[in-house]
Amino acid sequence: MLSAVDQGVLTLTFNRPDTLNAWTDAMGRRYFDLLAEAEKDPGVRAVVVTGAGRGFCSGADFKTLNAIQTGSYDETPDPRPTSFPTTIGKPIIAAVNGACAGLGMVHALVCDLVFTAESAKWTTAFPRRGLIAEYGLSWVLPRIMGQQRAMDVLLSGRVFTGGEAYELGLVNRVVPGDGVVAEAQAYARELAVHSSPASMAVIKRQVWRDWDVTLEESAKVAVQEMMTSFGRPDFAEGVAGFLERRPPNFPPL
Repeated sequence: MLSAVDQGVLTLTFNRPDTLNAWTDAMGRRYFDLLAEAEKDPGVRAVVVTGAGRGFCSGADFKTLNAIQTGSYDETPDPRPTSFPTTIGKPIIAAVNGACAGLGMVHALVCDLVFTAESAKWTTAFPRRGLIAEYGLSWVLPRIMGQQRAMDVLLSGRVFTGGEAYELGLVNRVVPGDGVVAEAQAYARELAVHSSPASMAVIKRQVWRDWDVTLEESAKVAVQEMMTSFGRPDFAEGVAGFLERRPPNFPPL
């Protein structure tokens, strides 16, 4: 896993290009460790996740799948769930640069925003391997793209491009050529400069949590969160920056 910070943006890169960054427990453990470190690092305000070479993540490593099938798999899995990135208080943007399949698709979609290369190949793959919708994808997909579209990509396991992923409402932005990482980083830098880290952390928590609550419950909590935000230095600085027509200087999270 490669890691680099620039202008408040941490870029994490899955680095097994010879396998199109197929997922292993070791890679996943390192990824989650780096996210946990980013949570505590005041110099990091946003995170971009991408893959080295021609793939974002091609799914579970076949050696791992074979070991599970033969009963020889003996690694202790990371206790943190696949949804762990949703618990990190900083925005995470997936920059899908290439193959995004199965478990790789799961990890892209538990990021807060998803940018994709137009030519990237997406697939759930599960039914074509005799598997089912893994790791909550049957919960995430209908909420992102609607039930009928989710049924299509889950039942067929067909391959579709980043361009179609955008048309299906699966991603935020589609980028032609090889510029998806640069565009995701530029967006992340905008967040790092103009958005309050405290506000982003609360908003992220609200959005992921509110999928499971009623409108009344959401509004009630939002009132409490808003009253708390009035007392933060971020509010005073946000207003001052607006009135003085300058970028705000928000404190770190």
